[in-house]
Amino acid sequence: MRQPDSWNLPTRRALLRAVVSAVALVLPARVLAAPPGFEQWRENFHRRALAAGISQATWDRAMAHVEPDMTVFKEIRNQPEFNEQIWQYVNRRVSEWRIIHGKEALAANAALFGRIERDFGVERGTLLALWGVESAYGDPIVQKNHMRPVFPSLAALAWNEPRRKAYWEGELLNALRIVDRGWSTPEEMRGSWAGAMGHTQWMPEVWLHVGIDYDGDGKISPFGKPDDALGSTAKFLVNRGKYHRGEHWGYEVKSPDGAMSGSRSYAAWAGAGVTRADGQPFPQPNASAQMWVPVPGGPAFLLGPNFYAVRSYNPSMNYALAICHLGDRILGAGPFIQPFPGSERALTLAEVQEMQTRLTKAGFDTGGTDGRVGNDTMKAVRDYQLKMGILPADGYGGLKVLARLRQGG
Repeated sequence: MRQPDSWNLPTRRALLRAVVSAVALVLPARVLAAPPGFEQWRENFHRRALAAGISQATWDRAMAHVEPDMTVFKEIRNQPEFNEQIWQYVNRRVSEWRIIHGKEALAANAALFGRIERDFGVERGTLLALWGVESAYGDPIVQKNHMRPVFPSLAALAWNEPRRKAYWEGELLNALRIVDRGWSTPEEMRGSWAGAMGHTQWMPEVWLHVGIDYDGDGKISPFGKPDDALGSTAKFLVNRGKYHRGEHWGYEVKSPDGAMSGSRSYAAWAGAGVTRADGQPFPQPNASAQMWVPVPGGPAFLLGPNFYAVRSYNPSMNYALAICHLGDRILGAGPFIQPFPGSERALTLAEVQEMQTRLTKAGFDTGGTDGRVGNDTMKAVRDYQLKMGILPADGYGGLKVLARLRQGG
């Protein structure tokens, strides 16, 4: 569905970078000279695009003067799924801000979520969590300040990312087809460094081939009203992720030594002495699940098929766990009962805002003090850690960083 990313929600970026990319989209090549080799690639790709049915008018509008966004190559090497400990990764995404605003998003869209559950069987908690992590529930500030024009990004990747060149060229063609169909404009199509866009961060291919016109306005759009994005995401989880109607994603459990491995029914797991950590019974004893212990000594989980349906959206196990846990938290569940070894509890919304305020006053710009931790805040924390000699300088803003800031250090 999307490329793994870190956008501030996992990929927040400075406003300046977005403005530079926007300028690159519209200024002619004689003003912003393309890197060596790009013009020849563009000429060759132009011929292939026309042969694939893209109109000359669409090409002129989206690609004739586009300049490659070279910052994507830094992003592709720096994805947080591979740089954070799992408890840090989960804490950043299952934040109090997302829980509070997830409840508000559910209240404002209750009829839509009810319709999606009837049509597709996908739990509202799962979709709320995806929506919250991918776009802060469609926050326009994210779209305006922290997303970049997708055509410069996809052009750079299609031209000069050798490992998956065919994939990126295909996604660039798909983006051009979207403009050709009149579903969007190059100016509106802003997204992550990898070209994922809108409420739930669709890649162009998914937009074209999985998206549905769920609000009946005659076009398929991941922007504006959330209906198309959330309905299409539910369809994706069912069709590609093999989502099971009526089943929960799984449960935190307590497991005796020597518990069985493999995929078995919840009843079989219970027979082996595995119980839910909260003491409640398994509601569907005949459904199947498999054991996962992410870190020795940390929480254990029985994972059902719907956990892996979420993982089809992003291949990271950490991502899927964060989404599933956030969905539970929005619907009223508590934190994990067994903590991860060496972990800190997540900061409250007020504590995050205090940390951001103190960092900003100390000269480390967090890009705002709204309680949402993204790339700007992580960079500010890392720079502060480096200055103060705090190791590891991992960019994680937690209780230890806040305590040091309160000391005036």
